[in-house]
Amino acid sequence: MEALINIDNGGTLTDICVWDGDAVTFTKTLTTPHDLSECLFDAIEKASTALYGAPDTERLLHSTQHIRYSTTQGTNALVERRGPLIGVLTTIDTLDDAMRTSEAEQSLFANLVGERILHVDMSQTEADMDFAVVQQVNRLTTLGAARVVVAGRSPEEEGRLRHILLRRFPRHLLGSIPLIYSWELAGDRDDPRRVWSCVLNSFLHPTMERFLYASERRLKSYKVVNPLLVYRNDGASSRVAKSVALKTYSSGPRGGLEGTAALARIYGLEHTLMMDVGGTTTDVGVVIGDQVSASPRGTIKGVAVSYPMSNVHSKGVGGSSVISVIDGAIAVGPQSVGATPGPACFGFGGKQATITDVNLLLGVLDAETYLDGAFRLDPERSRAVITETVANPLGVSLEEALVRMEQAYFAALSTALSGLVESNTTLAAFGGAGPMSAAGAARPAGVGRVLIPRTAAVFSALGIAFSDIGKTYEVSVPDPTTASTLATSTELLVRAERDMFQEGYPLDACTTDWRLSAEEPDGSLLRTTAYHLGDAVDLPGQHVSLQLTVTAALPHPQLTVDAAVETTPAPVSGTRAVRSSADRVDHVPVHVLDDLGPGHAGAGPAIIEGPFFTARVLDGWTFRVTSAGDLLLDDTL
Repeated sequence: MEALINIDNGGTLTDICVWDGDAVTFTKTLTTPHDLSECLFDAIEKASTALYGAPDTERLLHSTQHIRYSTTQGTNALVERRGPLIGVLTTIDTLDDAMRTSEAEQSLFANLVGERILHVDMSQTEADMDFAVVQQVNRLTTLGAARVVVAGRSPEEEGRLRHILLRRFPRHLLGSIPLIYSWELAGDRDDPRRVWSCVLNSFLHPTMERFLYASERRLKSYKVVNPLLVYRNDGASSRVAKSVALKTYSSGPRGGLEGTAALARIYGLEHTLMMDVGGTTTDVGVVIGDQVSASPRGTIKGVAVSYPMSNVHSKGVGGSSVISVIDGAIAVGPQSVGATPGPACFGFGGKQATITDVNLLLGVLDAETYLDGAFRLDPERSRAVITETVANPLGVSLEEALVRMEQAYFAALSTALSGLVESNTTLAAFGGAGPMSAAGAARPAGVGRVLIPRTAAVFSALGIAFSDIGKTYEVSVPDPTTASTLATSTELLVRAERDMFQEGYPLDACTTDWRLSAEEPDGSLLRTTAYHLGDAVDLPGQHVSLQLTVTAALPHPQLTVDAAVETTPAPVSGTRAVRSSADRVDHVPVHVLDDLGPGHAGAGPAIIEGPFFTARVLDGWTFRVTSAGDLLLDDTL
């Protein structure tokens, strides 16, 4: 088969995983924030080197069926509030209050919209309404709105506003301020939920747009026929031009969740928490049995949106999160140094402390073997920054500061698991910083088992390999009757056939899944049932929506099932001096995962060097290598 390339772009590191039908090849590279298409091609070149023994980007691209791309850029932008100011022009008098009913909504509204929400009275004469719309749009732009959401009570009201806007504000006059019409993005009758979806989409869109189209242009220079695919937070992929920015939010973690579901299947896990620790955020999601936990109406930062989403919670704690002293106490995140300037030990001019700097000085990380020896860390820079920004403000020694910083980091990670742990929970930990901190976060959270995949460093990228190409549509049915529902489904099939043809797949080669949802007039969901074309529908007084999911299947990797084997002591490759307290340094055994086989086992304290990651087994924990080469850690205390 042709290769499938999966790329997961994080705030600090970019991961690539290539599956050729027989084996997985993976590597990592530093993210290049100034031009994200650069790290994409850096990753492809490094993968080609690993595959062929020498860099040959063109050869790899021409032997590839699809490139699937996910990114945390949208997630990080929202965590750090980096994006355009949004304006809202609405005919709904109570919308501003309805969008701020919770503390989370109030905080996000203040940051993204603020005072930039203005109303239009639809009862005015046509001339007065023309004047009012012009006046309100001009005021929104004066207030700094870079993008404007147009929200009416109905599609018809929005149509009237659109007519005025197109007539009075031709594109060349409105300039570079895009308009988004709420009913076009989501056919959701819940006004606040629909408008929040538009506000968030508008906020995320420029972050995604800049580099995705730049990446497509670079791919075309290699004469690549198949377009770049964007991996979405519903677990499927589609072309850049056919993807909604909102659906890229937490798309990387969704890849991790799909991979976690595959792990749960082969290990027979009942309840699994995914903990993906990246450079800027830690993403936590739930897999029950082997199914990803998802909601028909998702939430982002505590705000309800119109699209279904996996239940992923992002906390602003990662390997590049800033650790500082605020009011005499150690604080972790949510600010991140990212890849540029990065942690102080990267040597790119970073002046703020991170857990990467802490682990280097504690002895957990080896300066010479970071990223499999491709990148040397500078402990002197870490020492200087931590002394200046943490130890001195606290009035403690460097050694004491390091231990306190590590405990603060474990505690911050542990809070990301709050309320999700059950008696049978297994924590699947991955991402660049996950294996180092998993045991430290699991114990205070009450989790006694941790699973670290051999591909932990790139696991979200691997998880994308379990996805297909797909489109999901949801539209309102004008009249909840059999005839109206059938007519709506026929229109949906025409859209789906066109869209899947543009993806490169005929509709008759795809699978289709229909769902019929009934809602109360206020938008609350009553029920969702399977629908077959022509089914009888008679739901007077209810609002009915049709959902169609179309899927073009791609090959998926097969994971190795864990088999019972006799345990033997894991061979030791050396020792490392690791500080366990301000006045104690232990000589901890170091194991190299590539030198271990199924059944090799040991106890903490220990360090296991995996491909592009370092796993830490704390005192009181044991570890075992599974048939697939993964690590299972158990807390014995």
